[in-house]
Amino acid sequence: MRKCLLLGNGGREAVLAENLSKGYELYSILPYENPSIVEAVNKSNGKYIVGSPFNKELVENFVKEEKIELCFVSSDALLQDGLIDLAKKLGLKVFGPTSKGAKIEWSKTYALDVVKELAPEMIIKNFNISSITELEEAIKNYSNDEFVVKPEGLTGGKGVKVGGIHFKGKEEGFEYAKSCLESSSKVIIQDKVEGAEFTVMALTDGENIVVTPVIFDYPYRYDEDKGPGTGGMGCISFGNGLLPFLDKQDVDKCAELIKKTISYMNKESLEFTGVIYGGFFKCKDEIKFIEFNARFGDGEVINLLNLLETPFTKVVDNIIDKKLSNDTCKFLNKYSLMVYIVTPEYALTEAKAPCEFELNTQGLTEDGVKFYFANAKHIEANKYVSVSNSRLFAIEKTGDNLEDLKKEVYESISKNVDKKLDYRKDIGNIYIH
Repeated sequence: MRKCLLLGNGGREAVLAENLSKGYELYSILPYENPSIVEAVNKSNGKYIVGSPFNKELVENFVKEEKIELCFVSSDALLQDGLIDLAKKLGLKVFGPTSKGAKIEWSKTYALDVVKELAPEMIIKNFNISSITELEEAIKNYSNDEFVVKPEGLTGGKGVKVGGIHFKGKEEGFEYAKSCLESSSKVIIQDKVEGAEFTVMALTDGENIVVTPVIFDYPYRYDEDKGPGTGGMGCISFGNGLLPFLDKQDVDKCAELIKKTISYMNKESLEFTGVIYGGFFKCKDEIKFIEFNARFGDGEVINLLNLLETPFTKVVDNIIDKKLSNDTCKFLNKYSLMVYIVTPEYALTEAKAPCEFELNTQGLTEDGVKFYFANAKHIEANKYVSVSNSRLFAIEKTGDNLEDLKKEVYESISKNVDKKLDYRKDIGNIYIH
């Protein structure tokens, strides 16, 4: 049985740990003891240590001491920091792109340049800005706040701000763009477009791709897509693998861009394998590109792996061996609904103190609902505590009927989740802006 090192510690890594532990001996370096990851490691007869996965000396020593064979990374910051590069240098098999390959995510200007070359018709009008003079000139193109401000680098899903939603008026948008420019020396101003946002995710071995079921994310903090942007408050996937406003031709167009992008990057020896997913807008008569990510989405991966029919470790093996195909990576024709439970202050204000809460995990299990811890630690019995002002844990269920799923998930949350915690009550409704 392969020894696999999983780096990262959120809800995404919790569901990855669950699935990797079913076919590998699992190892992990954790900044705190995520209960879901610890359970998966222990079940696989692996080992974890508490420490920083960014500490390359620690990672290298752990790999050598435990004779680890495979490294799995799906955290944007860890990919940018070159943990896959380190693993490759140590002779490990890897799942995830090198730091240069992950540039497609950590440099939005690079991603836009690639798509301009491969599919210029999918580009939304934008301005790549590197000086205050360029910013002032770009803003002159808008009469009010009908634009979007995008920081150049990684922001954990919270940096992009949309005019009329996250900032009001041209001047407020200018000030936010100016702050982004000052912090990273680059910022993007983009036209605001009308349409429905969606993501298309694909697994790749660097040559072949398998497009996964399309998953709809809920990035805004409050019901009806109100409030600030977050890392994601929940996700829904439909039984046919599409969304109510998409058809197969739409997804095929996005998949074609993804395949061309992987080929383009690997020609530059950027060594991209693992997962790539693109954010897109379905506009009135066309599909427009938003951005690329170089790893699984958190929480889209929670839905995705609960829809995967093929054992995940077999998929990983086929990616490593460059044998990925639709025949070796199959998904269930079911719905999946996931809700993230968060601290009351999440994405709103700074937490004054760690949030202690209770969770009836036995009750969730009896209801047929799965749960994955993210930013929380176990205290005792059914008591837990937050480790940051963020998402605490995810709750997911897969089934054949969307209305039944919504009813079952929310009833289980009502019975088993501490009343002091917060969550969106409308996951499963589709909003088009």
